[in-house]
Amino acid sequence: MALRLVLDPDLTPELREEIVALWVDVTNAGGAVGFVPPVTAADVRRTAGPTFAGVAEGPDRLLVGYAGDRLVAALFFCDNRFALKAHWCVLKRVMVHPDTQGHGYGLALMREAERLGRELGREALHVTVRDGLGLDRFYRRLGYREIGRLPGALRVAPGDDRDEILMWLDLTAADTPGR
Repeated sequence: MALRLVLDPDLTPELREEIVALWVDVTNAGGAVGFVPPVTAADVRRTAGPTFAGVAEGPDRLLVGYAGDRLVAALFFCDNRFALKAHWCVLKRVMVHPDTQGHGYGLALMREAERLGRELGREALHVTVRDGLGLDRFYRRLGYREIGRLPGALRVAPGDDRDEILMWLDLTAADTPGR
């Protein structure tokens, strides 16, 4: 089933709860979206509230993906809120429901983010990745390159510190690898 992507959907209470449920499912399946499992919807809502406010009140944007009527993917375009960085943005909470992985939804979501980034006048996209999960390989295949690393910046458990990998996609490049 093809992924239907929607930019800036109406952020209704129902959609907020669907995103929270997606966030919980992704986290509890081992996804790196700001938490370490196990989490509950109440845990996620504390972070989701300010994230939703950035979308509802601006300047952030939300991209969601549906398989049929089911929300299965989402990401946030986060503005840097600093004039000297207005030409690029950060993609946060890139999520694909664990039981739909392997269907190309992550690729479709990220390609649409890239297309929209260009359409919105951005010159680059930035993502941060938790080391140790292989996520950097996924982003490299999409043309992102590692531009830095914060050693041990993420403490996922006592004695388990992970690097935070900074990755960058230049949207002005005519021939980005992976296309």
